[in-house]
Amino acid sequence: MFLPLEYLGRQTIDFFQKVGILSIFIAKIMSGLVKRPFYLGLILRQLISIGYFSLPVVAMTAIFSGAVLALQSYTGFSRFSAESSIATVVVLSITRELGPVLAGLMVAGRVGASIAAEIGTMKVTEQIDALFILSTDPIKYLVVPRVVASVITMPCLVLIGDIIGVMGGYLVSVHKLGFNGTSYIKNTIEYLETMDVVSGLVKASVFGFIIAIMSCYHGYYSGKGAKGVGSATTDAVVSSSILILLSNYLITELFFS
Repeated sequence: MFLPLEYLGRQTIDFFQKVGILSIFIAKIMSGLVKRPFYLGLILRQLISIGYFSLPVVAMTAIFSGAVLALQSYTGFSRFSAESSIATVVVLSITRELGPVLAGLMVAGRVGASIAAEIGTMKVTEQIDALFILSTDPIKYLVVPRVVASVITMPCLVLIGDIIGVMGGYLVSVHKLGFNGTSYIKNTIEYLETMDVVSGLVKASVFGFIIAIMSCYHGYYSGKGAKGVGSATTDAVVSSSILILLSNYLITELFFS
């Protein structure tokens, strides 16, 4: 009779314990952001690893998302003779929602898993303990550069993805659906506002912070052995993806409510 209640209580305590550990972990990262030394070389290396090497994945996702969005919009809008609105729908959808969210999910899958596996392996092989012995703060050395690099590179990736996504919609609309290229570009520019782009870039920075924090957290506190590292990698991607979708709604509510 009491087993379900016991299980529920155990899960509740475990949840709040993890939230507490995560909160302390984030507080240490915030402290490490303002304390010396600043590992600029490590930050630069992570900028290249997270940003530059994620660009092909984000670009491919963006261009096909814009292309599919144009096709689907044409299929629906042609029923109401509103084909001229396709350019507006494509650019607003890409800059506000699809660009940041899809880029965040793709980077979470590529970079988040890599970070969690790398730090988890260091945890299992006691390399993090070696940093303590060498009087080096592992959070300052391992986590802070990844957080800084992720927050900086995500808006850049999203901005590039927005341009490529709009270009994908343009190519399909002009070369497949027969739209006039000049009119399409005019409609795109006319209805695009600064806040549409800014909101997407703000989302990108938040998503970058979430990806770095959750990936480093799960890697840093991974279990022992290959199974522990594998679980940490999976948890990092899943938790990052869920928090990206949740924060996307909250930021959208903040900007456009």
